Amino acid sequence: MAKQAGSSDHRVRGSRTGRPIMTLLDLLGRRWSLRILWELRESPLTSRVLRTACDEASPTVLQARLTELREAGFVELGDGGGYGLTPLGRELCETFMPLHRFAERWRSKTGA
Repeated sequence: MAKQAGSSDHRVRGSRTGRPIMTLLDLLGRRWSLRILWELRESPLTSRVLRTACDEASPTVLQARLTELREAGFVELGDGGGYGLTPLGRELCETFMPLHRFAERWRSKTGA
């Protein structure tokens, strides 16, 4: 059984694996997860602005991804109602976003 948010390895509730790196890859592989992190790297945003930035992602899907990212410790809800990155989320962006940009360029060249 996966640990709740706040645990030392930030496992995602409901993950199929107990290994933190596999859990992270599982989370980031879900549609919109990386895009949400990418959009939040500059400043906190409301879910409405995020939905527009994420190509009009459905509110249900966007809320599910935001909940997963919050439970994993990457995103937090600020006092003003906007979502922002936690220090762990910022570290994740610095680590994984070069890979995300590479994947985006690869998709545009291959049409995948």
